[in-house]
Amino acid sequence: MPRAEGTAPADVADLRTAVADALTGRGPAVTPSPLAFSGPLPAGTALVLQTSGSTGLPREVALSSSALVASARATHERLGGDGQWLLTLPPTHVAGLQVVLRSVVARTELVSADLDSPFTARGFAEAAARMDGARRYVSLVPTQLHRLLHPGPAGGAALDALLSFDAILLGGAAASPALVASAREAGVRVVTTYGMTETSGGCVYDGVPLAGVRVRVVDGSSGHPLPPDATGVVEISGPVLATGYLGDVALTAAAFRSDPDGTRWLRTSDLGSLAPDGALTVLGRADDVIVTGGVNVAPAAVEAVLASVLSDVDGLGEVCVVGLPDHEWGQRVVAVVEVRRAAGQGGDGAPAPDLLARARHAVATTLGPPAAPRDLLVVADLPRRGPGKIDRAAVTDLATRTAPRTH
Repeated sequence: MPRAEGTAPADVADLRTAVADALTGRGPAVTPSPLAFSGPLPAGTALVLQTSGSTGLPREVALSSSALVASARATHERLGGDGQWLLTLPPTHVAGLQVVLRSVVARTELVSADLDSPFTARGFAEAAARMDGARRYVSLVPTQLHRLLHPGPAGGAALDALLSFDAILLGGAAASPALVASAREAGVRVVTTYGMTETSGGCVYDGVPLAGVRVRVVDGSSGHPLPPDATGVVEISGPVLATGYLGDVALTAAAFRSDPDGTRWLRTSDLGSLAPDGALTVLGRADDVIVTGGVNVAPAAVEAVLASVLSDVDGLGEVCVVGLPDHEWGQRVVAVVEVRRAAGQGGDGAPAPDLLARARHAVATTLGPPAAPRDLLVVADLPRRGPGKIDRAAVTDLATRTAPRTH
């Protein structure tokens, strides 16, 4: 078996060549970040990516060529056929690298935006204009899509560019229903995705697993599958699963489990439920659940309500709901709302009592009084990490320093 060595090409063209060589075994595994692991890589490894679990500690995930190719082929099958891809995400994370890999599997030219500059509507439109494929695809994170739908002077060109794509995969972080609805009302062909590094990226599109992928919801304690509409821990099976975590046999065994019939499952850290027709709804990370007054509150559910009820706020970005310590309730629900034009909202990080009343009423009516936020803060930009993913730990720290204190 090869040692833990790989390549980390400096530009996109070289990266595409390295990925192609790794998939066919002509070259070493691609490793965008220096590896801490120094032992032999598992046989067939084509890509090693770092990811952080709920503890924040880095994990090195080994992905085989068979898993990556299965993911790419299932994606093209779901989207209607092979196509040309536009790269707008950093190829140091699975979402960006999957764009590169799909172009290799489809044997189409890869077009890249300027990844060394901040993402802009103008840059996106210019990159899209260089595409000449009959079918065109792109992966975006919610922040990017929001900026393309509200681009200011570049509005016409940005929307025209969005409309030129046969599918726009939206993932990397939970997208608000309001954002998705706004895009679809404009005619943009958005496909919401769910997945992670350990599943070779997105493997559930618009709630439906890709071909070969299975999803179930289990009891977090017993591991027993739950009936439709019950909330539990999401597990995923299929050919897209990673080989495991390098140098951590115990963690690999805990995350990747096998049924008596040999079916291998990844136990995620996410809560979700399956509809009777099998469609998956993800409710957020299990370790993000807020326990307030003895009631479990899923932040994602509150965020969805707030994104809808506050959709008329000028410059509204994303919403993050966190729990802060409270002497009476154990934890209190706090909403941190991104408003990029915050005039009249009290300034960055300031409480917004005018919005709080609306938010509390909407959430209490929809999800019940315990889920209603007790504080609402407005910020110009939410802290993020990776490809646009909200950094909940940083948001919690910000809210702790800003929200009114309880005694």
